[in-house]
Amino acid sequence: MPAPAPMPTTLFSKASLMCGFALICLLTRTLALPAATAAQQPLKHRPNILIIFTDDQGVNDVGCYGSEIPTPNIDSLAKQGIQLNQFYAASSICTPSRFGLLTGRYAQRSQDRLTGALMFLEQRDLQRGIRQHERMFVKDLQQAGYQTHLVGKWHLGHGDKKFWPTEHGFDSFFGHTGGCVDFFTCQYANKPDWYRGRDLVKTTGYATDVITDEALNRLDQLSVSDRPWLMHLAYNAPHFGKGWDEATQSAVNIMQPKPADLKQVQSINDPLRRAFAAKVVGMDKSIGLVLKKLNSTGMDQNTFVIFMTDHGGDAKYGGSNKPLRGGKATLFEGGIRVPCLVRFPGVIQPGSHSNAVASALDWYPTLAELTRISVPKTLDGQSLMPILTGKPVTTHRPIVWATGAHESLERKAWAAARIENWKWVRPPQQKAMLFDLETDPTEQTNLAAKHPALMKRMRTLVDESFQGQ
Repeated sequence: MPAPAPMPTTLFSKASLMCGFALICLLTRTLALPAATAAQQPLKHRPNILIIFTDDQGVNDVGCYGSEIPTPNIDSLAKQGIQLNQFYAASSICTPSRFGLLTGRYAQRSQDRLTGALMFLEQRDLQRGIRQHERMFVKDLQQAGYQTHLVGKWHLGHGDKKFWPTEHGFDSFFGHTGGCVDFFTCQYANKPDWYRGRDLVKTTGYATDVITDEALNRLDQLSVSDRPWLMHLAYNAPHFGKGWDEATQSAVNIMQPKPADLKQVQSINDPLRRAFAAKVVGMDKSIGLVLKKLNSTGMDQNTFVIFMTDHGGDAKYGGSNKPLRGGKATLFEGGIRVPCLVRFPGVIQPGSHSNAVASALDWYPTLAELTRISVPKTLDGQSLMPILTGKPVTTHRPIVWATGAHESLERKAWAAARIENWKWVRPPQQKAMLFDLETDPTEQTNLAAKHPALMKRMRTLVDESFQGQ
């Protein structure tokens, strides 16, 4: 098994990738237009957007980041675009991660305090989810004339139709509302949870393939339209499946790879890791089909493609975040630093890397700049266009994370913050810790006692992040 690729230990690249003069001119024409001029630009000239969002896939679960799992199609995005080496999910748990991605705001600011996973079978979560006033970039793009589609996992509300994706800017929705599904029945345990729009539908096939087939059909339809589009392609893989145990009449978490995909990873000795790897391999093949469809329809040259994961992998189910500390549901680096690749021909330099700090919270302002739509003043992120286009980047606004306690999952609350190279983290029932990620990316040496003023400042940032709904 090849050793994992070394993680960057500097906050910013010491030799930032610079695009050529022609690229700068292109960006000047397309991204820095005055508001009045931008408003006059034909809608059809704006780029399409494809967000490929995977589930429970750690930084050591993608080939180009050093994993032993082969992911040639995902890796192709790194070869054709940029690999972000210090990219953070908005949370280490599914629901708040999705809230942060789509709203550009901390989940602790949400009306329903969505800092933990919404549970499909728990009564208290039937009336919790994303609220109408909680603005997503999807709605902005829809109002600007974009076609908007969600294929796959939602997990931002399931008990009331007011939480539905079609109530928050998506023209269409095909997928599931809960946190996971049985990959062979497309149900949550023994409960139906697969929809087209608002209607429950029965599906036949493996969940990853069902999602991919829908995406391919949708892309065929979009290819003959003169309007730009956004597709949020949210795979549930390689998350464990939610099966049903008839003997105990209860839901059960189970890895559910396809037998054909298992054959491709027989060299992995550990059976749990092998089952997880098979799910990644199957999803990678699906992503390859989606990318091939973009090419065959001629849409690849005008499509901004993002690949990222919702948070770190879960070692209990075969995921890996090595060499980082921690994993899913923790706020150590392994829980929140994730793979992220971006491709946009003619704008992003192929084969480039960046060690600049970036966050899923940054996609809202980034896409707003890219598509020339207005952006709310209340966002917690900042545009990544300078990073993506190889311009020097010297700072990133602070990032804060907060995960809520969850009794049924036996999880307790965490909090964390990052300012430049400094990482503050407060695990459950422990004193807060401080790490210098420039010299200690695996968070081994606690420097809290040496920097009391910085500790106080970062604690204040966390407290303030709960304000401003």
